[in-house]
Amino acid sequence: MDSRQRGRARLNKYALACALLASTNSVLLGYDIGVMSGAALFIKENFRISSVQEEVLVGSLNVFSLIGSLASGKTSDWIGRRYTIVLAAATFFIGALLMGLAPSYPFLVAGRVVSGVGVGYSLMIAPVYTAEVSPAVTRGFLTSLPEVFINVGILLGYIVNYGLSGLSPRINWRLMLGLAAVPAVAIACGVMAMPESPRWLIMKGRTREAKRVLRRTSESEEEAEARLEEITKAAASSQENLASSSWHGQGVWKELLRPSRPLRRILVAAIGINFFMQASGNDAVVYYTPEVFKAAGIHNRRGLVGVTVIMGIAKTSFVLISALFLDHYGRRPLLILGSMGMAVSLSGLGLGSKFLEHRTHKPTWAIALCVLTVCADVSFFSIGLGPITWVYSSEIFPMRLRAQGAALAVSVNRLVSGVVAMTFLSISKKISFGGTFFVLAGIMAVGTVYFYFLLPETRGKSLEEIGELFEDKERPCDARKS
Repeated sequence: MDSRQRGRARLNKYALACALLASTNSVLLGYDIGVMSGAALFIKENFRISSVQEEVLVGSLNVFSLIGSLASGKTSDWIGRRYTIVLAAATFFIGALLMGLAPSYPFLVAGRVVSGVGVGYSLMIAPVYTAEVSPAVTRGFLTSLPEVFINVGILLGYIVNYGLSGLSPRINWRLMLGLAAVPAVAIACGVMAMPESPRWLIMKGRTREAKRVLRRTSESEEEAEARLEEITKAAASSQENLASSSWHGQGVWKELLRPSRPLRRILVAAIGINFFMQASGNDAVVYYTPEVFKAAGIHNRRGLVGVTVIMGIAKTSFVLISALFLDHYGRRPLLILGSMGMAVSLSGLGLGSKFLEHRTHKPTWAIALCVLTVCADVSFFSIGLGPITWVYSSEIFPMRLRAQGAALAVSVNRLVSGVVAMTFLSISKKISFGGTFFVLAGIMAVGTVYFYFLLPETRGKSLEEIGELFEDKERPCDARKS
């Protein structure tokens, strides 16, 4: 079945259900990002911590998610994609309980470390599982669902912040953080109803089970047979004996660390997009929005949290728009549009922040400019880098390298996210919020050029066909024309 025939296929309901169940795991990360932006205000007051300690508290989750993301590839090759999702939810559940019950600052950081490991597992495995289950024509939409759920979680965190901000500072932040344990249990139970990834089943030699899953995630018997033949052929042509229960991902890291030229291009694309996703400063902007708006002249705490709800609505709305049009317009146009929009928005935010820096009287128009440009920044992120990073990272690696290759790319994502989150306030004190936003705008301008020249279009192609885009016979820049 060629790409035109696949283009006429409908959204498979069973594949959608699988993608939704896998993606709900991402709610946990989103909720933590959203809820911590407000909880940090009250934790700072309750434990009387410094700005550096606040940075460590916020950024520790991202830094230690590096452990989970690095381990997730090998784990998912060993025990399967489905049980890795359960493991991610269980780890986050323990971390949420530790945070909610924390009697001291060190105990609270320990809870975030545990939660971070779960987040690392979740960020890699949900897109990989969804990409491997999805038909080619709807893979962009379905694989972007984890980012949709991250944004739903962020919005949910903002709303919980707003609802609990009126309680005592000794209680409210504990409820904000501890409530994450509730969806973690529901997610772990729901995932058990999902089938295993057909590509992982074939790698384990369980072809009959894989065929049953492909039948349910395809629109016809012919499509299922074609997908099975394509996946089996890819497994058989691998240098490793994939179709065997004894294969647990051995030899993959050696290949990733000493890559061939086509694999080097894949790594450049996957690691690059993950680097720029976090170097854009989006996570830090979301985490520290109350601090930014406080500097802009909004001092009422409930007002600070209320503004973040508006930002959350904007993020969630635009990521839904991106998900719906990702398979129609393709990855590259939305990615480039989003990164260009972020560069412009961050420049506007830098101008507004600079104007407000040394003024005792804060003009309403300047405050409104900061609020609008923050909302524009996160909206453009939700159009481009937000969903497309997960889609792209999970679909461009060959089957035998997909889990551990995506894990490597996500590890870079987590490392950069942690560094940005743990230095954002310190850098802003040195060069001001305005100066920091100008730096981030410059990074996004460079990112736009990077995406234009090094990331080929993957829309409508099967996972097995995508590898051809990076082969020597066709350079990535040539693939833009396809």
